[in-house]
Amino acid sequence: MKIVVCIKQVPDTNEIKIDPLKGTLMRDGVPSILNPDDANALEAALQLKEEYPGSTVSVVTMGPAQAKYALRECLAMGANDAYLLSSRAFGGADTCATSTTVAAGIKKIGDFDIIFAGRQAIDGDTAQVGPQVAQRLGLPIATYVQGIREIREKSVIIERMLEDGYEILDVQRPCVLTAVKELNKPRYMTVIGIEQAYQKEITVWDEVDLELDPADCGHNASPTKVFRSFTPPPKGAGEMLDGTVNEMAQSLVNKLFDTHVLQKGQ
Repeated sequence: MKIVVCIKQVPDTNEIKIDPLKGTLMRDGVPSILNPDDANALEAALQLKEEYPGSTVSVVTMGPAQAKYALRECLAMGANDAYLLSSRAFGGADTCATSTTVAAGIKKIGDFDIIFAGRQAIDGDTAQVGPQVAQRLGLPIATYVQGIREIREKSVIIERMLEDGYEILDVQRPCVLTAVKELNKPRYMTVIGIEQAYQKEITVWDEVDLELDPADCGHNASPTKVFRSFTPPPKGAGEMLDGTVNEMAQSLVNKLFDTHVLQKGQ
């Protein structure tokens, strides 16, 4: 079985800041990490690799040269090979343009049975790239995968998370599956794995290698325009009321009148 995993290197959102004047993300000096949901997608692929001898796992990402660090992390965890889609032509891409490039990269990798991706990236939270890649490749997709029950000859039985439970789907292969954190617990890198990861070559492809027109990549092909990014103002401290139910209710009503949320006569 040949498995492809789409990953992304993202800013650590615990450290992210927004420029108060420009309203843009301040990425300088911000550490980067492997997107958490993508780690679950990779773990699912690695578990299938272990269960089905002879299987291979390839990881692919679009990004700058520094994204190699995330790819080497995946190699250290057990992936067989890694592909970086990198070019100035890919810069400024929204999800639409990103999915075009990633789909082209997967086509160039070749034959595959399952494509895994994380549910969403924590720097955008759109959950759009996985479904868009599936659409561009003409493949069926199951999102919010929380369990893999069975791999059949021509399909895979999965559990898809819902708000109040889950549904069981029989998805024809090849297919795209997007993982949620409930699917598994990602493994750690091993010392031997890290050493071996830095002995492997990472394949780098640009728009020429992928046979893409620059007009179909990056900012040129991105219909989404971000007006501004901002940090919501912090909420004020809450206030606890004491007394009986009637006393607390009366106190609350008085405060609503004092702050003009309620008006006399209402």
